[in-house]
Amino acid sequence: MRFQRKKRQNIDITLISMIDVLFVLLLFFMVSTTFNRNTEVKIKLPEASGATAENHPKMVTLTIDVNGAYTLTSEDNVPHPVVDQQIDTLKQALHNLVVNKTDIPFIINADGKTPHQAVITALEAASNEGFTHITFAAQKPAGKP
Repeated sequence: MRFQRKKRQNIDITLISMIDVLFVLLLFFMVSTTFNRNTEVKIKLPEASGATAENHPKMVTLTIDVNGAYTLTSEDNVPHPVVDQQIDTLKQALHNLVVNKTDIPFIINADGKTPHQAVITALEAASNEGFTHITFAAQKPAGKP
């Protein structure tokens, strides 16, 4: 007995429709992506020579600009500007930001021309909130490795 084979049809994969689907997915991901734009406070740190500090993943950074305005940054890396320069406002902002996590490092980034009173107010607020690891940020002098 002789069986006849059926003629096979050529199977084509249409790449054009696949490219269209990929293009639509690419557009969807591009549109749905959120872009992080952190507002930066421009400060010029004072210079000091010494050992480089470790970068701790959980820390609170208080940035004080030339005018004495405070900006808090925590683990989320989102800057939180403090409304005014009063110690009670700064203490409340610290309390809301860290919520009893005072064992993490507290770093003060103060501009070299920041009023001394703003730095002392920041130290007092951090101390009153219970921070024990308080440090100041500085940059290495130009020309030193």
